[in-house]
Amino acid sequence: MGEDKYRDEVAIISPPSISQRYNDDHVVALEVEVPETLHQVGTDSWFQVGVVLSTGINSAYALGYAGTIMVPLGWTGGVIGLVLSTIISLYASTLIAKIHEYGGKRHIRYRDLAGFLYGRTAYVIVWASQYANLFLINIGFIILGGQALKAFYHLFRDDDHMKLAYFIAIAGLTCVLFAIVVPTLSSLRIWLVISSVCSLIYLTITFALALKDGINAPPRDYSIPGSKINRVFTTAGAAANLVFVFNTGMIPEIQATIRAPVVDNMLKALYFQFSLGSVPVHVVTYVGYWAYGSNSSSYLLNNVSGPVWVKALANISAFLQAIIALHIFASPTYEFLDTKYEIKGSAVAVRNLAFRTLVRGSYLAVTTFLSALLPFLGDFMSLTGAISSIPLTFILPNHMYLVAMKKQLSSLQRSWHLVNVVLFSVISAAALVAAFRLIAVDSKTYHAFADL
Repeated sequence: MGEDKYRDEVAIISPPSISQRYNDDHVVALEVEVPETLHQVGTDSWFQVGVVLSTGINSAYALGYAGTIMVPLGWTGGVIGLVLSTIISLYASTLIAKIHEYGGKRHIRYRDLAGFLYGRTAYVIVWASQYANLFLINIGFIILGGQALKAFYHLFRDDDHMKLAYFIAIAGLTCVLFAIVVPTLSSLRIWLVISSVCSLIYLTITFALALKDGINAPPRDYSIPGSKINRVFTTAGAAANLVFVFNTGMIPEIQATIRAPVVDNMLKALYFQFSLGSVPVHVVTYVGYWAYGSNSSSYLLNNVSGPVWVKALANISAFLQAIIALHIFASPTYEFLDTKYEIKGSAVAVRNLAFRTLVRGSYLAVTTFLSALLPFLGDFMSLTGAISSIPLTFILPNHMYLVAMKKQLSSLQRSWHLVNVVLFSVISAAALVAAFRLIAVDSKTYHAFADL
């Protein structure tokens, strides 16, 4: 009864006069209800959304996968893992995209879709899980921004006066200023161009310098480091990182910005992301590991050698891109707060500027503090993948699609989705244990506010 009541609250059922078109994959309502939000809905082209998605996977995080995925998995496991992750992530993302308008309602938030399908309890659980996911991702972006600034600084000054925590604080302050200036996800526009240019700069420079180093370097060691028991945990952690590479955990929120036809345009955006958009991250990861082997770090620009000005340009580009990418992953939080407190009207109105300064500034202050307190980037990637990325991007899409489309699915198709739910639940549990162990080990090795 409780779940039925909740479903009635979140959905307005279309009257008999409104017809719907059905096909084998999804339901497309000719007229759908759009939930209340003070952010823009249905304004962006599929290409702009595709660029947003590609920005996420080609963020400065891409500079770390040689160290956090290839090193613990080796050539065979790393390459096969990344290719399979690309294919499976595309498949899971299309499942969630196809039910965006399920039941005559446009589900612009992941929690709204969960509540519509399962009820109030699922609404709360998914909300908490997604926001934990985005919060951990944003911690990683601020750590990345701090690492990029520190690397830039040490190109010109060889001293220990400035610690990593100071650079993380600068990165956090920059994120606050950006959050004040850019009110919504759709407002990024020109910033997406800047982000793409920055990504192109640091990925191209990293590729070129790593290629040069690899050609000139002696034979590298590609053996997987650690004892047998350590390899078990690092492999499980790397599996969580594989999920982290290509997934945002916020497909409904990004799809909310796309123009009609919503499902078809989102599928175009996803195909762009997982084809052309995924090439750079694959290339840089493989070339980085080839060049440095088991010595590949979680930030490849710390490995490369080359002209100071070239490395400086790459690091500043990585810093700027991390700031813009964080805004994408923080946008669901901003949308919730803006809608809850009815922040509408001109983006430069005094009340709206004050609200963004205070509320977004407070959120990012907490994020920045935790980033400086425990700056273990690889560990946070593993923890994020285990706690929320795997459930949000693999487990829930399969089960949601199964629930929504059960009448159209054959028994074999239903079994397929159930197998995926069970398989990824097991992987998630194993990765969670591994992530906590990695954090515990690193916490003993490094102190709080470590200068890594």
